[in-house]
Amino acid sequence: MCQHHVHVAAGHGQAFTVRQGQYLTIIDSEGQQAADFVAVNAANPAEKLSPVHTRQHLRSLFFKPGDALWSSDNRAMLQIIEDTIGIHDANVPACDRTRFSIDFGVEGHRNCVDNMLEGMRAYGVNYFTLPEPFNLFQNGPVTPDGRMEVTDPHSRAGDRVTFLALCDLVCAVSSCPQDIIPGNGLQVTPIDIHISDTLTSEA
Repeated sequence: MCQHHVHVAAGHGQAFTVRQGQYLTIIDSEGQQAADFVAVNAANPAEKLSPVHTRQHLRSLFFKPGDALWSSDNRAMLQIIEDTIGIHDANVPACDRTRFSIDFGVEGHRNCVDNMLEGMRAYGVNYFTLPEPFNLFQNGPVTPDGRMEVTDPHSRAGDRVTFLALCDLVCAVSSCPQDIIPGNGLQVTPIDIHISDTLTSEA
């Protein structure tokens, strides 16, 4: 049995591989922390996990256990097995250095795009081919008048999402470094990742 643990330091990112048939659990270690998550097909990085295609297949802005996350080639890449929080976002793009410099007047701030690219470049992914993220644990409600909001997550320490990989994947997770406006409780904290051949109740 293979088990592997990845620790994503607060405000940083990690890239890692997951084999077909393995279980991937992403854990909000301390609570109220958004985790930007992207993935590509390990055999063909041009095929990437796609929030747009997922919304099309699910006919929903949100996903739940039993649903699949779909690729840009209209293939199911991950199946949701367990979700202890049920509140995530698949609409908001990953923060980047331009977002911080233009919107907040801060230069050189860590950001999710750079966090994910630091590890994904080794697998042939660049700025223009980086997938749009699934923002796990991020609270992005749609208002009655059709507007999107980003507010602090409802997740608590230990909340998790478990996926079953339906093909070999290269993935990356960023512990979102946003500490200027609500989105992480104004306190950036770590994310932990557990990869296993078997489904367990404790990661």
